[in-house]
Amino acid sequence: MSAILSADDLNDFISPGVACIKPVETLPAAEPAVPTDNQEDAYEVSFNTEPPPPQADLPPAQISLTDCLACSGCVTSAEAVLVSLQSHAEVLSELDSGPGLRLSADGTRVENLDTGGKLYVASVSPQSRASIAAAYGVTEKEAGYMIDQLLSGPRGLKSRAVYRNGFQWVVDTNITREACLVLGTEEVMASLTAASGNVDDLENGDAKKQPTKPILTSSCPGWICYAEKTHPHILPHLSRLKSPQALMGTLLKTALSRKLGISPDRIWHVAIMPCFDKKLEASREELTDAVWEGTGTRGVRDVDCVITSKELLMLADSRRVDFAKLPRTPIPRRIPFLDPKLDSFLFPTRRATNGNSAAGTSGGNLHYILQYFASQHEGASIQTTRGRNADVLDCSVTSADGETLFKAARYYGFRNIQNLVRRLKPVRPSRMPGGKPIGSARKGGAKANGPDYAYVEVMACPGGCTNGGGQIKVDDPVITGVETSEVNPGPPEQKQWLAKVDEAYFSGEDVFGEDITMEDRHDMVDGISPSYIKDTLAYWAATTGIGLDRLAYTSYREVISDVGKNVGDAERVIEIAGKIGGGW
Repeated sequence: MSAILSADDLNDFISPGVACIKPVETLPAAEPAVPTDNQEDAYEVSFNTEPPPPQADLPPAQISLTDCLACSGCVTSAEAVLVSLQSHAEVLSELDSGPGLRLSADGTRVENLDTGGKLYVASVSPQSRASIAAAYGVTEKEAGYMIDQLLSGPRGLKSRAVYRNGFQWVVDTNITREACLVLGTEEVMASLTAASGNVDDLENGDAKKQPTKPILTSSCPGWICYAEKTHPHILPHLSRLKSPQALMGTLLKTALSRKLGISPDRIWHVAIMPCFDKKLEASREELTDAVWEGTGTRGVRDVDCVITSKELLMLADSRRVDFAKLPRTPIPRRIPFLDPKLDSFLFPTRRATNGNSAAGTSGGNLHYILQYFASQHEGASIQTTRGRNADVLDCSVTSADGETLFKAARYYGFRNIQNLVRRLKPVRPSRMPGGKPIGSARKGGAKANGPDYAYVEVMACPGGCTNGGGQIKVDDPVITGVETSEVNPGPPEQKQWLAKVDEAYFSGEDVFGEDITMEDRHDMVDGISPSYIKDTLAYWAATTGIGLDRLAYTSYREVISDVGKNVGDAERVIEIAGKIGGGW
């Protein structure tokens, strides 16, 4: 790392790791697109379509300390290359690889099925919409419409593409976020009543048992990467639930492949996310069709590519589309999703909000669980206490007579995460007769003396997901109007900018529609109907013929490798991790 950085500057980072968790993956080379004779108005798109050089000749990937809080600490050379392969250029290359599959206006027929083309779908996170909204001075809802217009509209990407390919559907990951909140709450409630905390790893795609109390959030890939590499004792505590990104990928690939009768590799899914680590998550072997199909072979990714909020603007710029001038209204005619029930689930007339400031900007996992638990106990109330800093929050649910019923917490940023994992580390008995147990948590009988939480929401980025490494920054030319090198914002300006993004994140309105009936609304918790969510997920599992345990849950593993331990490898990886300027 740079010698000018002090330890205090890096207290939210992890020391660079040197062990690669997997070999470098390469994506298939895209053939240069050639316009057909009848496409007189086709544009020549200038981006790299040359096949990549042989893997042995690949230069070291560059990744910046400022790009992602998690990657900057634990990125390896293999992961750096893997992340750099997912970019806005890859999206353009895929769209121009050939004529895509198209659906009829009523969504009942597939055209170009024999051409070898693909069906393109996209999902967008609310944090990315908030970043766009703050950058262009619009509401989060309007930012969502602008993204839809770019990916699917007539004035977007396909207006300047060789084959006029665009994304058939653009879905909101808030939909699967709500599903994750409901399933995650079930997981926590089950852990409270479980007789023991035994955990079995996922075998053949089946989630066997509950994680150990306290259950820790698993939707942040930077946190998961850190736990797998450095703190294997944490793995039994991790929630087995997929993240909203991963769950959306599984839903789209399974539903569409089953309904259309095509292979999952003919459905191409891109996710727009606030974090570079989401690229690593999309590349996990546990998140492929091999798991839910039960084939046990190398599978097709549920999420083929992840681009960040900033890369979305680069995507528009590469096609010479002025993002600021895109319509801030819905696309007039949307082709319905192939299944009516799933269509109403993915595109509800009830537009879900991102909650309020109490829920935080990372999905509201902790907030929803507290609300649900309190709703199950008449007269119960929720108390919150700030910890040692703004990124630590202790919460409890107490009964009407003051008895503590449930304890939970929030830990954001690696400085706080390291304190948490130390408290959860099991103690070891001393080998000396009469000696005290060895470990950070010492107590008679060598029992762990960690926090008495039932649930902890853990995120790698201080401030939450709106502060992700892939978000638009305060010194970006989109905001400043000048080159980044001419702007040097200080901490106050950065703090003000993040507050503006957070304000956009919470700007949505909660409008209910006909997709949730009056019968469902009796069990509403924080604007979400658990019965409606469970009914829809059960329908999804039934129509695909795949158990929900394989569709919605995943697994984690301790990473042990000798790769990177040769002389000189450590220095090379540290050099990659410390590069200024990204490889994207």
